[in-house]
Amino acid sequence: MTQTGHPELTNVRQPEEILRMKDVNELVNGFRRFQKRYFSENRALYEHLTRQGQSPKVMIVACCDSRVDPAIITDSDPGDLFVVRNVANIVPPCEIGGGYHGTSAALEFAVSALGVSQLIVMGHARCGGIRALLDDLPEATRATGFVTPWMSIVTEARDGVRAVFPGPASEARYRACEQAAIRVSLRNLMGFPFVQEAVESGRLTLHGWYFDLERGELLCHSAATNAFEVAVARI
Repeated sequence: MTQTGHPELTNVRQPEEILRMKDVNELVNGFRRFQKRYFSENRALYEHLTRQGQSPKVMIVACCDSRVDPAIITDSDPGDLFVVRNVANIVPPCEIGGGYHGTSAALEFAVSALGVSQLIVMGHARCGGIRALLDDLPEATRATGFVTPWMSIVTEARDGVRAVFPGPASEARYRACEQAAIRVSLRNLMGFPFVQEAVESGRLTLHGWYFDLERGELLCHSAATNAFEVAVARI
């Protein structure tokens, strides 16, 4: 007899569904721990943020990668950071045409409405988006997917790195491309009129950061040398 013949069996969870529910339940349990350990101990902070609203001084454009949470990396409190995350921490060019511009909208809100004074593009080692860019996704994915069109924003970084590092893929080439893509994003930021005006008036400073999650180091882009220099060395 099939499950269709026994309606009561349609609610029986299959093993894979049980595993998925376990993942969600772990998150719910995590929220309970947060509620008891953090929220209850910092109730005054949340009450202040609720009454006064947010007023972060720093915006971070970060990668979606689950290993590089900006708040954890910078040991920040709620209300400290305004964060937008996307594949490979890319800032697209300023475009007014059709389509959806989530990252651009976040930039506008942070700079024009919140008045952040620091804007950081934070890349990282072992970035899957950059690896997809350098390794070229399959033709089927390029034709129907979303990752390849998005990553095409920084093809300039890929082409420049390939010229310097010819031959098969290497960790040095991936690392160079991860950092080159940050430079492209920093340049794209200045294409937004509200960013350019804020920078030129001294109200906003742009930064390029690179988190080396293998070494536990933070590298910062130097405008003087156009290179990434170690700001916080490994311990």
